[in-house]
Amino acid sequence: MACAAKIFVSQLMNFWTLHGVAFVVRLFCICFGIYQDKTLVVKYTDIDYHVFTDASSFVMQGKSPYNRSTYRYTPLLAWLLLPNIYLTPHFGKLLFVICDILSGVLLYKILSLRGLSSYTACCFCAVWLLNPLSVGVTTRGNSDTLLSYLVLFTLHCLKQNRLIVAASLYGLSLHMKIYTVIYALPIALFISSKDNCKEILRTCQRLFSRDLFKFVAVAGAVFFGLNLIFYYMYGWDFLYETYFYHLTRRDTRHNFSPYFYMFYLNMESEKSLVLGVAAFLPQVILLFFSSLAFHADLPLCCFLNTAIFVSFNKVCTSQYFLWYLCFLPLVLPYLRISVKQGVGLLLLWFTGQGVWLAPAYYLEFEGYDTFVFIWCAGLLFLVINSIVIVQIINLYIPETVQQIKKAK
Repeated sequence: MACAAKIFVSQLMNFWTLHGVAFVVRLFCICFGIYQDKTLVVKYTDIDYHVFTDASSFVMQGKSPYNRSTYRYTPLLAWLLLPNIYLTPHFGKLLFVICDILSGVLLYKILSLRGLSSYTACCFCAVWLLNPLSVGVTTRGNSDTLLSYLVLFTLHCLKQNRLIVAASLYGLSLHMKIYTVIYALPIALFISSKDNCKEILRTCQRLFSRDLFKFVAVAGAVFFGLNLIFYYMYGWDFLYETYFYHLTRRDTRHNFSPYFYMFYLNMESEKSLVLGVAAFLPQVILLFFSSLAFHADLPLCCFLNTAIFVSFNKVCTSQYFLWYLCFLPLVLPYLRISVKQGVGLLLLWFTGQGVWLAPAYYLEFEGYDTFVFIWCAGLLFLVINSIVIVQIINLYIPETVQQIKKAK
């Protein structure tokens, strides 16, 4: 039995087999979702997917996508999903699935560039491609997989020193969702770094390099160019709904964020806006020092920055976890961690979610007042995320050490 399992795993951890299986699994989920949406009370498709489709419908009519209330994304997404209207309403899901699979391809290529064998690279890619969370979120119609693909493509191009392409992709990712600005400082430091010098003064001096100027110029041209085009087309609605809304957002619905209860209690208060802006302060401080400390190993730094940003964000839902889980296959190969430690950290992370989900269920479906319990569970989950982040930092083998080992 054990021998058969080993043979199955060895066959699965083939590039084409792994990606083929991952694609088929996602297609099956899309088909099952169609059935569930038609027959069951609880729907499979994410409500945001219907928002995307409605926005595309307005664009098809020559109107603004922001005529659809709660559409808070770039018009580019509504334009990309126009086939939802004139071809099939499932086109967007297929597009997101393709980006999901292509993200797996990029992970494989990056791991291969870092010296891993094909089999080993596939094993770590499976963490993304066969991840139930990734499969579920993507096939329900969530667009975050587009961001995963763009950011991973940016890292791949930076690894190959293709600065123009990397800058174009990064500028596009910034336009799609502004949270990717958290990668700006690590990328700038990575491009400018020519040695292992750690002094802040010399690091700042290296920021004025020709390569960095080229990267900033191209990324800025793509970002501001798209913004000018859509501002001309849709005016202030575009800027507010795509960017400024997220800066001042104060979500009072229950979520994993440690801030949600504070916003819930102060939703009618004049200081609510101030609190919403002040909530960025812990993120900014932690992201600044994380970028300075780990920019030399860009995949690790992107993982840490994203995990920090999501954990300390004003709003935190399960789909946000994909923002940092897409970097996890690039980090796992270099952790000095035993199976027992790995399982322990994984169980701890899932336990934190389970503790939160219990009172959330009673609030959502039973109508009990469990706000305080949800808030306490959110604080516990923040502590757990912090423990996991610290453990990953402590257990990680720096890239310089990896290179020395390979040289030997």
